[in-house]
Amino acid sequence: MSRSSRSILTGPLVLASASPRRRALLEQLDVPFVVAPSRVSEDVDRSIGPVEATKALALRKAAAIARDYRDGLIIGADTVVEHQGEILTKPTDVADAKAMLVRLRGHWHRVITGLVGLDPITGRTEVSAVVTGVKLRDYTDRELARYVASGEPLDKAGSYAIQGKGGKLVEMIDGCYNNVVGLPLCELAVILQRFGWAPPIRNAVCTDQNGCPCPRLSSSG
Repeated sequence: MSRSSRSILTGPLVLASASPRRRALLEQLDVPFVVAPSRVSEDVDRSIGPVEATKALALRKAAAIARDYRDGLIIGADTVVEHQGEILTKPTDVADAKAMLVRLRGHWHRVITGLVGLDPITGRTEVSAVVTGVKLRDYTDRELARYVASGEPLDKAGSYAIQGKGGKLVEMIDGCYNNVVGLPLCELAVILQRFGWAPPIRNAVCTDQNGCPCPRLSSSG
């Protein structure tokens, strides 16, 4: 068998992430999978831009565990928040979380997820990225302080969780909601299809915060 001839995969779907949010989202696709967190450095050349940086890190995460598998498909993902050209990572402390939320208040920013499917046998990869625009409300200082005091922002890129209490800070989004949570199921379904795994994309469970179909699915026909 050549390294490029395998079109239908068998074996496990492997999520190379420790994120409980990604795990919960992947469960919605009703596809059996296992979790194998990759412990890799997230240092990357930011000069290549946030989209390419997320792709590079997603590929690094998938490749780090691929050697432990003789079959299946490895899924790697990396999500960042970008505002005015700067990547906003997880806050270092409460003061940093407050500073980030002050910067984002009343403004649009982008949430970018790099996504990779990697066949550990052939080395074949499918790499893509999804970008969602998010605008936060012009919330009050009191609202901001109350949210930071909840502790939720302290382990979230950009210092908010749209699926949690932070959803109240969001005014509107443009694009895939699940992408903001951390795993765009719409794009993942496309990658799985390319490896012979997934049901038709229209059957993928990918919705906005109101339970309506993901706009990326609607536009795909």
